[in-house]
Amino acid sequence: MISPVHGTGAHQEDPEPPEQDRSVSHLLSAVTTDLQLLFRQEVELAKAEVKDEASRAGKAAGMFGGAGFAGCMVLLFLSLAAVLGLANVIDGGWAALIVAVLWGVAAALLYMKGRARMKTVSPKPERTVETMKENAEWARHPTK
Repeated sequence: MISPVHGTGAHQEDPEPPEQDRSVSHLLSAVTTDLQLLFRQEVELAKAEVKDEASRAGKAAGMFGGAGFAGCMVLLFLSLAAVLGLANVIDGGWAALIVAVLWGVAAALLYMKGRARMKTVSPKPERTVETMKENAEWARHPTK
């Protein structure tokens, strides 16, 4: 006679579904937890990278601002030199007026070019709106 403790009786061949179910559910839980942790870490990494890039962009923008100011100073002193140079030939008032008119012409030309380019700019993100419409259409009829 085969005893259930020492032999190969029916008790040893039966699989234990509760332990397997717990094992699978434990694995799924662990995978889900790991994925959540990974996602959080990726989000934190992205935040850190964006913060670093924004800081560098801010510094670069400050340098551009300084360069713009320096450029304005150069134009101011070149204009002053032009006025003083013309003042050797004609009256100082007329020299200043000529330089001012030249700057006015330059400003008008830049304004017209800028206005023409601004007309081509669309404030609405056209491609994004189009893809959003496509996504909404697909969501209404996903089998098409």
